[in-house]
Amino acid sequence: MSELFPDYRPSWETDQHRELRKHAAEFFRKESVPHRERWSGQHMVDREFWNKAGAAGLLGLDLPEEFGGAGGDFGMQAVVQEELVYAHDNGFGFSVHSPIVSHYIHQYGSAEQRRKWLPGIIAGELVLAVAMTEPGTGSDLQAVRTTAIRDGDHYVVNGSKTFISNGTHCDLVVIVAKTDPAKGAAGVSLIVAETKDLAGFERGRVLEKMGQHAQDTRELFFSDMRVPVANLLGEQEGLGFYQLMEQLARERLIIASICSALAEAAVLEALRYSREREAFGRPIGKFQHNAFTLAEVKTEALAIKTLVDYAISQYVGGKNDPATASMAKLFAAETADKVVDKCLQLFGGYGYMMEYPIANMYTGSRVNRIYGGTSEIMKEIISRSL
Repeated sequence: MSELFPDYRPSWETDQHRELRKHAAEFFRKESVPHRERWSGQHMVDREFWNKAGAAGLLGLDLPEEFGGAGGDFGMQAVVQEELVYAHDNGFGFSVHSPIVSHYIHQYGSAEQRRKWLPGIIAGELVLAVAMTEPGTGSDLQAVRTTAIRDGDHYVVNGSKTFISNGTHCDLVVIVAKTDPAKGAAGVSLIVAETKDLAGFERGRVLEKMGQHAQDTRELFFSDMRVPVANLLGEQEGLGFYQLMEQLARERLIIASICSALAEAAVLEALRYSREREAFGRPIGKFQHNAFTLAEVKTEALAIKTLVDYAISQYVGGKNDPATASMAKLFAAETADKVVDKCLQLFGGYGYMMEYPIANMYTGSRVNRIYGGTSEIMKEIISRSL
């Protein structure tokens, strides 16, 4: 149940979702909140945290029960993601691992691949990453230069990737590579690399980001790295670009969920502070300008929430519509960034101090307008549907 909007209930949210929300909130309160500062300093969450999240049943919730999942829907992923944001945790790479990459394996993996990997993914024993972005390519996945050339029963992989979330802990990496460089998009394939003791696999430096300091974002390098042909996702080579496009709605909806929760969390922090902080003999929230600002951001937070929930309800109902998902991400990312900025202003100088959650929200929110496809790309996708 929303603290800011206690009477609000998404159309897709069942009693099971609400129970999950309570469970996730309690788990993050106990297992995440006490460690936030330390994780930020070490640029990663503890590896054991993944196992704890798996044991708590918070990973792969919409994956089949036969592999250890809950057999639920995308709404379950959104619920856990929202509670993670409400706990002010932006280091745990849940969004990449559970709602996004696990479904590349579930949707396109063979029966053998699913049996081999999904139980460990759901238990938190195998941490997932996806290696898409390369230096110089950005969002243009057709232009990737990483190659995977077949040599007998193996692919020989060469190339580099950047901005890889879960880059420190990842046990499995879904690599976007050219199996036939001459074919452009039709030559792109998805190949799963098992990183333990893998010759030719190197984790590069931890990237110094403006925000999300507790997240282990790294560069990855592949030098004559041999990966079994059996690790190809899909029945044949050249399907990778289309597999990526089919799953983008999930990625954009989970980012939209992050933004929705972020806006709500920022407004709650601003409301609390404006009631406690006094200036000129009264709480700062009593000044008309500040009261009007709070009215604006609460309204904007609800607008984000309703659009995102509409898009999720469409997806849960079986409609995988890139335009609707792009609208949700575009509006949520752009508006949440403005909401957080307005809320920070109410804190004055304290809003600039990283010990205050609002400062972490501010530095962390900006990336939502970039990753998963920039706002400009979202507009392009939406315009094609007009």
